[in-house]
Formats: sequence, C-alpha cells, structure tokens
Amino acid sequence: MRFVITTATRVRAVALLSAGLLALTGCGSKIKPNAEPAASASHKPCGTVNLAVNPWVGYEADAAVISYIAKEKLGCTVVSKNITEQVSWEGFATGAVDVILENWGHDDLKKTYIDQQKVAQEAGETGNKGTIGWYIPPWLAKEHPDILDWHNLNKYAAQFKTSESGNQGAFLDGDPSYVTNDVALVKNLNLNFKVIFTGSEDALIQAFKTAEAQKKWVIGYFYEPQWFLSEVKLVHIPLPPYTPGCDADAQKVACDYQPYDLDKIVSTKFAGSGSPAMTLVKNFKWTNDHQNDVARDIAENKLSDEAAAKKWVDAHPDVWQSWLQGT
Repeated sequence: MRFVITTATRVRAVALLSAGLLALTGCGSKIKPNAEPAASASHKPCGTVNLAVNPWVGYEADAAVISYIAKEKLGCTVVSKNITEQVSWEGFATGAVDVILENWGHDDLKKTYIDQQKVAQEAGETGNKGTIGWYIPPWLAKEHPDILDWHNLNKYAAQFKTSESGNQGAFLDGDPSYVTNDVALVKNLNLNFKVIFTGSEDALIQAFKTAEAQKKWVIGYFYEPQWFLSEVKLVHIPLPPYTPGCDADAQKVACDYQPYDLDKIVSTKFAGSGSPAMTLVKNFKWTNDHQNDVARDIAENKLSDEAAAKKWVDAHPDVWQSWLQGT
C-alpha cells in the first residue's frame, strides 16, 4: 500500500513532533538538549594494554593506579601480567608486554631490546628515586654504631649466623629474581657471610620487622621507595662508594649500588599505536611518598589493588589529572 504525503501533512507532522519534544522536556524527560558528552567520548579508543607487574609492592602500587585510571578515565582494557623483570623485557619482542612501569637500570637489557632489537623505547622517568643497599634494624645500629663501617662487619659475623649459613653470617636477600650484587660483594670485600634468599619481599620485610621487635641480628638487602621504612627505619650501611662503571663486571663488583632515577619502558609498537594509554604512561610521574601511600594500603592495610588505587586517586586529583593531558 502506498501513502501519499502532502505538504500540509508534512507541516502538521513537524508541528506535532515539536510539541511532543517540548512536552517531554517539560515533564522531566532524560532528553537534555545541551547534555555534556560522557567523559570518555573525547578520548581516542584505547584498546588493550598489556602491563607487566614485577614482584615488589612498590611496582604493584604503580600498576594499580595506572590500571585504575586507564580503565576508569580512558576506557582501556588492562591485562596485568605478574612476571619477573627479565621476562618482562622478553615480552617486548613477543608482543606479550606493552609497558614496564618501574625499571631499575638494566643497561644490559636496554642495549639488547632498545638499541639492538629496537622493540622497546624509554618513556621517561617515574619521579621515584631508587636506592638499593645493605641495611640493619635500628636497634642494632644504636647499640653497635661501629657496625655502620662495613670494614667492621667481619667482627660481628658470628652474631648473624643461622642454621642456613653454617659458620658464616647470614646476609638476607629477597626474591631470587631480583637483580643483586650481593654474592659478588661478599666475596670481593672478603666478608665472612653467606647470601640467603628469603624467597619474597614479604619474607624479607618480616625478617627485619621481627629483628627490630625482638632485637635479633639481621643484615640484608633492602631498597627505597618502600612503605616499610616509614614503620621501621632501617639503617643503611654504606659500602665503597659507587662510581660509574664500578659494577660493569658482575663478578668483580666491590662498590655500593648505583642510585637510580626510575624510568618507564614501552614496546615500540605500543609507543606508535596512538593509544591514549601511551600518553598516560608517558605523563605518569609521582613521588616516593605517593607510591608508599598506595603500597602501604595494599601490603599493610590489606586493601585490594583497585581499592588502594581509588583511595589515592580520589585524594590526589591535582597529581593525576595532568597525566591525562593529550589523551
């Protein structure tokens, strides 16, 4: 059946439609002529971001906040991958990893994956200042201040003995995947200690916490930023000063750890993808205190990563809003 629409009919239809829209607006309709677009409407499509999460809570704090903002503000799908540092870098070549949010040096890996294979790029500093070194509990530094001179460590080696270290003092390391110089340092500084791996960051923290509470003799590897240092102020034992190149040969290291300006690494493919998440990662910059706040909520206050991130994001819009510029 055909309908013939006359000019008069068109005029009446337009009039009825206009009246209907006005009635809807007047009756509290959800139709708003000048409604603001959704927050994500101005952003480019984000897609999926493959984010490496390395096994220490400071990195977990970085990842929690970036993941939360990427999902909530940019509409990204974030796939978090709990993997070690070495495996993270290997993921750039396979396409399994787009982002490393907290890189501690690794000039050798930069040479391989950035300079030679060209599958990764630097994406700027995080703002965090990284310190690695040898630490003891505060009570020990107070009662035996001469132990802060590393030359005196052998004098006290017997006090640090454990069932695992035999006749030597026990020097505690954390997760076996962490890159450390401690075995070489003990040997090259002629110290009567044996490096013992506690197995994880949590176990290392617990060892120091117990040592301070019960006045036990403990010495080990530790680092900043780390939320635990605001609870137990571990004391750093300076080793022979670091100079550029003194740690070039891993077997001959006899100097302290390098101080780090922590940085971010991204895959070359992700860097050129146009994803707003790349801009977010590039702009991401905060302080040791910021990271420690989130890390403490995760590790000590037992908040989920998402809850810890939301808490920080809600409290610090002045910090993270600048990370979205250009997205």
